[in-house]
Amino acid sequence: MKKRQSGSEEGSGGECPSRLIDARIEELGDWRGEMLARVRTLVQQVDPEVVEEWKWRGVPVWSHAGMICTGETYKNAVKITFAKGASLDDPSGLFNSSLEGNTRRAIDFHEGDEIDEKALKALLQAAVDLNTSSAG
Repeated sequence: MKKRQSGSEEGSGGECPSRLIDARIEELGDWRGEMLARVRTLVQQVDPEVVEEWKWRGVPVWSHAGMICTGETYKNAVKITFAKGASLDDPSGLFNSSLEGNTRRAIDFHEGDEIDEKALKALLQAAVDLNTSSAG
């Protein structure tokens, strides 16, 4: 099994994906970096075997037996997109973006938003469970 620090896709200059994510968080230097760092920590708490990747010219991706979610940053939002979000139960109603699609679902966080950590961890665990149940 790949360790978290050795993601499957190298970034620019052969850098480790985890270091590239560290650099992105640092470079943002505002609430978006803090939000991305907090989500990253929650992903790692839910799944210590998560693999960090760096795809599509700079998008952090967390995977385990398939993509769990991505962490995109925009001027006014941090978007956490669940690759198979449409297949996940969301009893807390966290999904607030990409609701029309048949596969993905996303959560847009804006400045000042609080993370419902218990609900987000439940969604992350459900995504990992879905991936690992369909792998193999």
